[in-house]
Amino acid sequence: MNDILQHLPQIFSTYLVYLVAVISPGPATMAIASASIGQGRSRGIATAAGIFAGSATWATAASLGLAALLTHYAQSLVILRILGGLYMLYLAWRAFRSATTAADPAQWTAGSRQSLKRNFLLGYAVHLTNPKAIFGWLAIISLGLPPHASATAVALIVGGCLVTGFCVFMGYALLFSTPRALKIYKSARRAIDGTLGVLFAAAGTKLLLTR
Repeated sequence: MNDILQHLPQIFSTYLVYLVAVISPGPATMAIASASIGQGRSRGIATAAGIFAGSATWATAASLGLAALLTHYAQSLVILRILGGLYMLYLAWRAFRSATTAADPAQWTAGSRQSLKRNFLLGYAVHLTNPKAIFGWLAIISLGLPPHASATAVALIVGGCLVTGFCVFMGYALLFSTPRALKIYKSARRAIDGTLGVLFAAAGTKLLLTR
């Protein structure tokens, strides 16, 4: 208990830093927006759930000592970066293909269980292959926890950040799937999909070319 009280200022500053990081635009936000406005609320929520699961995976890994592991297996991070970049380019191709289609994509019907699972896995892949998410969690753990912190302090940091991330991801899914958002999307679908394609392509290219 004393360990937690002593480091409360660090813990709250960590929450603030994570909140700023998670609400800033990035591949996760774009993936949720794309699924929500283009495929409906249920698929947007499924995508957000997958992204949250990816975040939880990296949070667990970081709290268990991912930094030490990456020191010995740094090549694995290069592989993740390449996979993430290629996946972003794949999402860009899908967005550009939708932008060049005259009719609305056949995505508007409520998804089956299989399609919801697919959206979940796509969201999970987006976050799992994003080096920014990996280093973000490493920074969060380093910022909020002193050496030899108790398990309770670790749980408080990770748990609080995960709750924040869950609320933000689901909030984006609900926001981008409102009737007004869908109306805007239907009226400017090509432009929106084209913009998403450019953003995904930029993110993928940056991942592939940044050392």
